[in-house]
Amino acid sequence: MNLHLLKLPHLTEKVMIQKETMNKVAFLVDPKANKTEIKRVVETHFGVTVLAVNTTKVLGKLKRMGRHSGKRPDLKKAVVTLKAGDKIEYFEG
Repeated sequence: MNLHLLKLPHLTEKVMIQKETMNKVAFLVDPKANKTEIKRVVETHFGVTVLAVNTTKVLGKLKRMGRHSGKRPDLKKAVVTLKAGDKIEYFEG
């Protein structure tokens, strides 16, 4: 099991609405990870049933500071649809 595939939970306003209404959660994942690996890691680590995994690659923006330019890192996001009744709590307490 490659738990390092999941980097962080992706917490935005849109994701929180999807979590409440459609039982979907989002993670920032390793850019090399595929859907079946993500599904296997989420099911084994959180003990839930995954119905679907949707992924998207986000290219980093070019940013400038005066005459110096740089690039933000590229990201890969995974939106995981859970079975009705299953939940993933990001924070305990």
